[in-house]
Amino acid sequence: MNLKRIICFCLAALLWIGGTFGQEKTVEKLTLEDAIVKALKNNLDLAVQVLSPEIADRNLAAAKEYFLPGMSLDFNSTNTRQPSSWSLESTGILTQKQNTYGMALTQQIPTGGNITMSFGRDRSDSNQSYQTFNPYYRTQLQFDFNQPLLRNFGPLVSRREILVAANDLEVSRSQLEASVLDTIYRVQEAYWNLFFAIEDLGVKRQSLSLARDLLAKNRKEVEVGTIAPLEILNAQATVAAREAEILSAEASIKKFNETLRSLIEPAGGPSPELADRPEFTAVSISLDEALGTAMARRPELRQARTAIQTREIDFRIARNQLLPQFDLALSYWSPGSSGDRILYLNDNPLTGVIVGSEKSGASKAVKDAMKFLYNNWRIGLTLSVPLGDVIGKANAARARLNLEQSQAQLRAQEQRIHLDVSDAVRNLETNAKRIDAYRVARELAEKRLEAETKKLEVGLSESYFVLDYQERLATARSNELRALVDYNLSLALFEKIIGTSLEKRNISLSGIGR
Repeated sequence: MNLKRIICFCLAALLWIGGTFGQEKTVEKLTLEDAIVKALKNNLDLAVQVLSPEIADRNLAAAKEYFLPGMSLDFNSTNTRQPSSWSLESTGILTQKQNTYGMALTQQIPTGGNITMSFGRDRSDSNQSYQTFNPYYRTQLQFDFNQPLLRNFGPLVSRREILVAANDLEVSRSQLEASVLDTIYRVQEAYWNLFFAIEDLGVKRQSLSLARDLLAKNRKEVEVGTIAPLEILNAQATVAAREAEILSAEASIKKFNETLRSLIEPAGGPSPELADRPEFTAVSISLDEALGTAMARRPELRQARTAIQTREIDFRIARNQLLPQFDLALSYWSPGSSGDRILYLNDNPLTGVIVGSEKSGASKAVKDAMKFLYNNWRIGLTLSVPLGDVIGKANAARARLNLEQSQAQLRAQEQRIHLDVSDAVRNLETNAKRIDAYRVARELAEKRLEAETKKLEVGLSESYFVLDYQERLATARSNELRALVDYNLSLALFEKIIGTSLEKRNISLSGIGR
């Protein structure tokens, strides 16, 4: 029984091992668009850059809180005991208690001023003689308006932090878009370069195979005395050179494979199998239209224009700070009071004889203040003129220079983009022509090699010339493939330069890194 179990177990193990080794490794087939999607999702550089707009958005929300109403509450309680020091006070120890409550609501206004509504109430108790009310309640409702009329006046000054934060948000979004455009192009560059390296390795292996076949043929002919032994040396030298070229091609494959994986799989992963091949799609491009598109969509230009807006804000505010300080202050308040009224003999407090009291709570003081029974107001103007504002003038001069510098940087950026677009259009047209030229060259090289091989077979040529034509054919095939890859890369670079890579792929910045 035990032997049967052991046999069954061994058979099951053998079946499992055979099934495991019999399974073929699945190699991921990676399209170019899949590579781009993975890079936008997993690339570490973009993961860092994505946080910048979120941080800027939080800063903008914090800046907007400046115009939210602010509320403050305060409470104070005072209890004093001290010896009586004069005849109108009670003898012995003078005791006083006071509780104060306050609340204020403040609202900043776009013109640079603020409006404050405050409400305060206090209660005081004392054992002092000859008082009229004890405890005594006082209430006051007050409105204050403060407004700068020259310096710090206007919505630009009051909204400066909001405007700058909004510009910073736009700059961070432009920077993110520029990083996305760069990442898309880098993925395409790595993908097509890896494709070329793989295909070029195939071309070189084919060339090596031809050289080895010729070497074997020469050895047989030397053995029978048809050709001189020198032909073997020529073939051997060619085989060795092509083997060295294969080593270089394999190193290129490793290099571009690592570059592509670093963009799409930072944590590492298996080497992908490329599913796409470069294609030639003729495009009609107008230089003027390309320039117009680039000037409208390049994120670097939007970033530069936004920086100019910020510099203009700083310059206008710096000039405002050179004005005198001239402020208006308005106040209006309504008081109210109540308390327990002390009744004296013959209604004369100087007798000091208390005959009773009339109760009255704190609510009466509040009601009196709310009824605006007593009109109290105050208006004030304050003028402050600096005798020599050296720092303010320096700040204004620095702000003006910063503005001029940003404007010059924008012009320089526009000039660079103009050159970039012109070069991109020219390279695209040149690479399109190179494809046809190298295709013709490759076809001619194939015919020459075929003809020279036939001549060698009938003894009208030497192996040296066949090896040379093999080398020329390998070069022609690599050149044709390189031209096709360069065309696709120049098309990708053109899309990056005019800023249409995202639109072409329906990519939204909100989905980057998520």
